[in-house]
Amino acid sequence: MGGADLARVELIREAFHYQSRFAGSTMVFKIDFPVTEDPGFPVLMRDLALLARTGFRIVIVPGAKEWIDSVLAEYGIVSKYSGGIRITGAQSMSFVEMAAFHVANRFMTGLSADRVDAVIGNFVRARGIGVIDGTDMENTGRVDKILTDSIGRVLGQGMVPILPCIGWSPAGKPYNVPSDEIALAASSALGAAKLFIVTVHDGLCRGFFDPPPDIDFEEDGRVTSLTPQETETVLRSLPSPPAGADKTAAELRLALKASRAGVERVHLIDARESGSVLRELFSNLGSGTMIYVDEYESIRPLRTKDIADILRIMEPLMKQGVLIRRDSQDIQEKKEDYVVFEIDGSVHACGALHNWGEGQGEIAAVATDPAFAEMGLGRRIVRCLIDRAKKQGLGRVFALTTQTRDWFEFLGFREDSVESLPRQKRESYDQGRKSKVFALEL
Repeated sequence: MGGADLARVELIREAFHYQSRFAGSTMVFKIDFPVTEDPGFPVLMRDLALLARTGFRIVIVPGAKEWIDSVLAEYGIVSKYSGGIRITGAQSMSFVEMAAFHVANRFMTGLSADRVDAVIGNFVRARGIGVIDGTDMENTGRVDKILTDSIGRVLGQGMVPILPCIGWSPAGKPYNVPSDEIALAASSALGAAKLFIVTVHDGLCRGFFDPPPDIDFEEDGRVTSLTPQETETVLRSLPSPPAGADKTAAELRLALKASRAGVERVHLIDARESGSVLRELFSNLGSGTMIYVDEYESIRPLRTKDIADILRIMEPLMKQGVLIRRDSQDIQEKKEDYVVFEIDGSVHACGALHNWGEGQGEIAAVATDPAFAEMGLGRRIVRCLIDRAKKQGLGRVFALTTQTRDWFEFLGFREDSVESLPRQKRESYDQGRKSKVFALEL
């Protein structure tokens, strides 16, 4: 099998890994109106239909601002804004409804073309904003409640709910509600695993702003991922006057709010790139920028006083032969390689990254307190060590295991030969233990 064939196989493996990880989870797609005008819109709808057919719970929140502007202008109605929010008067409300449902219908039509049913519904309970700083916002509202039971029934039937930028009061009065606010409220209320913000402009790239230290860039200059803390720093560094940064800033602010509302992953995607959603979802490198809640915030470097705790955690695994035997001196000598997972001041998991040179690091001594086994602490330790390896400039990590091959395969590692190890590690390899080598290219 040639190199190109191997790369395709690896891509398929990657896709299946992410499919198994996220299948059955809810994903909210907030999609700007200009996306519907782009030639790639049918392809995007085909990709979303594919996700819906393969077990993902897809919710769409269409943006309609530009189309509403066009409809109102056609009827000679000039929109006024307060604090960046449209003031929707009684005269314009019927036209806003017409425009919002027209845009929502484009999405339903696009999904229907790929044999996926969708429902445009009154899933948003709203209330009027009222008078703000002396300005009557009239028929402009905010989300009061997302009707999760109704949305759940639609999703349960394998259909896609579409939430236009309209909400209704309990008495049936319609309000114009910003789609960003609906997307945020829906993501939080539905416990979405991901929020996708889909646009048609260049994303966050090198040269667009003064990057803070430790920000990761792809070869094409794209920012691949940010923590909420890094997102705040980026927002402060965006150019002023905006020079195109206003749209990006609005998306980053929405992503930051979503992260703080409990959405673990928010993705900023340029729909002009064919297959961008699938590449972002099913590949390690992705295609956009991901804002993710830092799952390592409870992980910290090992302190000398922790050594007794991690030996206690490792002891059952050392007795079973899952881990090689270590003592306090062994750990102290390589203390800088270790991290621990702390909960309420107590250590409940550990792991180490040993740099063996030749661009390779070993992930070792991964152990979890059995009482906390269901929390996935070992997996989070390994991911943290992988990130540490990347920051050290390593191109590959490996693990030696006798009894946990399935677990490492689940994390994306692939079996390799002892000969693939760096020279120093090969020379110390225990032939009697006959550990299997599992590696992950970074």
